[in-house]
Amino acid sequence: MTTILVVDDELEMRNLIALHLQQSGFDVVQAENGNDAIKIVRSSNIDLVLLDVMMPNKDGFQVCQELREFTSIPIVFLTALDAKDDLVKGLKLGGDDYVVKPFTAIELTARIDAILRRSLGVPKTGTITKGVLVNDPAARQLLSGGKKITLTLKEYELIYLFMKNEGKVFSRDQLLERLWGLEYEGGTRTVDTHIKTLRLKLGKVSGKYIETVWGIGYRFEVVE
Repeated sequence: MTTILVVDDELEMRNLIALHLQQSGFDVVQAENGNDAIKIVRSSNIDLVLLDVMMPNKDGFQVCQELREFTSIPIVFLTALDAKDDLVKGLKLGGDDYVVKPFTAIELTARIDAILRRSLGVPKTGTITKGVLVNDPAARQLLSGGKKITLTLKEYELIYLFMKNEGKVFSRDQLLERLWGLEYEGGTRTVDTHIKTLRLKLGKVSGKYIETVWGIGYRFEVVE
């Protein structure tokens, strides 16, 4: 059974979300603060984290940043913030999606289903080697010289798609549709944000990989 960690300092909100998710067939674990959430993810088999942004002591952005130091499981922000800069900040720190409060149970479940469906959609066999990069779908890892490059789920999906289609140009709309889904309400700026963070991580290894095709989008090409 898929296990979801709900992190929110408000007990009533946690219980309400947990009830909806359990009715949809998910197993639910709860945490009332960021430190507890990090401990649970380290010690338990969690498939996705629903993470409230506005929490005392350690907010959702800080928790996300710490989680990304050791795990690539999907993180969905729960936020009352509608400022685009704040949402982009969350994505840059490693979040995979966000749901703005107030939201319906149907909307939340649909977002979770879409993310889990895409996270399970990468084949589990057949490594791909491009330059010094080795993509291992079975472990859902990107390696360089045998060393793991820590990626978020969305960053991994992007590099997997690019490496499987070396030389092919993808427009921002195509990437948005294929990796975020038609139901995603965010714009193409989301794509640019994830490309930027992915480039920063790939910049630590030799070679040039993700190129901008001006006026169109992006393509993957090994340039040593």
